Amino acid sequence: MVAEARTAIARASQALRHADLARRRGCVRDLIGLIVEATGVQVEVGEVCMVGESRGRPRVATEVVGFRCGRTLLMPLGELHGIGPGTPVHPTGAPFRVAVGESVLGRVIDGLGAPVDGREPPQAGAWRHTTAAPPDALSRPRIRDLVGLGVRALDGLVPCGRGQRLGIFAGSGVGKSSLLGMIARSTTAEVNVIALVGERGREVREFIERDLGEALEHSVIVVATSDQPALVRIRAAFTATAIAEYFRDQGRHVMLMMDSVTRFATAQREVGLAIGEPPATRGYTPSVFALLPRLLERAGTSPSGSITGLYTVLVDGDDMNEPIADAVRSMLDGHIVLTRKLAQGGHYPAIDVLQSVSRLIGEVVSPEVHRAAQRVCAALAAYHEKEDLISIGAYQAGSDRVLDSAIAMRPRIEAFLRQPVDQQSTIADAHQELLSLASGLDTEAGASHDTEAGSRQTSRPKGRVPVSSPAGGDPAIPMLQLS
Repeated sequence: MVAEARTAIARASQALRHADLARRRGCVRDLIGLIVEATGVQVEVGEVCMVGESRGRPRVATEVVGFRCGRTLLMPLGELHGIGPGTPVHPTGAPFRVAVGESVLGRVIDGLGAPVDGREPPQAGAWRHTTAAPPDALSRPRIRDLVGLGVRALDGLVPCGRGQRLGIFAGSGVGKSSLLGMIARSTTAEVNVIALVGERGREVREFIERDLGEALEHSVIVVATSDQPALVRIRAAFTATAIAEYFRDQGRHVMLMMDSVTRFATAQREVGLAIGEPPATRGYTPSVFALLPRLLERAGTSPSGSITGLYTVLVDGDDMNEPIADAVRSMLDGHIVLTRKLAQGGHYPAIDVLQSVSRLIGEVVSPEVHRAAQRVCAALAAYHEKEDLISIGAYQAGSDRVLDSAIAMRPRIEAFLRQPVDQQSTIADAHQELLSLASGLDTEAGASHDTEAGSRQTSRPKGRVPVSSPAGGDPAIPMLQLS
């Protein structure tokens, strides 16, 4: 009993030593664009301040984003109505936190953790800071287990390991949200955490009811629409990651899906330009490229659980090498490319498997499946290279065994790559069909080789053909007369 009392007293004294007993209050000096400039406060970058309490208006939450000429730069996490010169600023002494726990499953919340589904706020099992350090590099277990995505083309040709991070690169209107919905309904992960960053308000309900469906029961949706402040859109990405980290620390295997990283980067560009950062590549500020790894590296494996990350990238003008796409591709463990050409041809999901890469395919699938995937991709590459010749009828069958087998097996390969949105697939089904395709390609290549050998044997002359004419007269090829 005495020991417990001493421990409690020691904790209380330590809390008093580290407590800020002086409550400081500042005031607003200027408000230019999205930036609120305040004086008289002693705060840190990332700390939340409450601005308001004048004329009976509610307080507005703001976040410290920088300092300039002795003034504190704040950006709002809500509307700026009611803020003016002299409005009091109250520091909270802590960064932004979000409520986490089992009660958030099946809920739709905004970027600040408030419910938007018309229900009561979720009960906080714990509070968690939205900014956190990723697991140590040497503490991350190696990725060896395969996680099912429910899409044949991905499970077979672009497999995803448990704890792997994949990017989905596509232009607008190519099918990113539909693909995410297919994965959320069919994945073998225990919990889905889905962040919709900068989405149109109309698409949110469509995604939940049409694409997600019954998978909402074991999912958490974090929404920040395009009309909300830039900081809220940024905070939505970090809030979703913090919720995923909570379930990972509970020993769960989490699927974190974010749509999209491009809008997250655009929001950070707005913040950077507002506080005076110089624009760099295509107008993106240096802080954008510094913030991306701090977000993406938090997914992955840990000693307790794993977070498998799927991040969509909205490429500008279908340019796969634009700055954000290039930076994200270099940080992730693979990429899935959706092309507009396939989508326009009615090929869904519009996955271009030749441009898509999983860097862990050799770690998570058997050697037989890996060889079968290489065989199918080689056939697709051969067909793609000679597609123009085939379409105009200029290709002569028998001149390329690999291409002949690809032409013969193309209907089956197309059927494997296409999949209706409401159709589910398992890893075992995808691998079995992939092995069957590889076996069929080998069989067709062998048949083409036998046919080609037979045609050569038939066309080969049996004896030496004389140069002279059959009648024994003058030679068919006259001699040259040299003068």
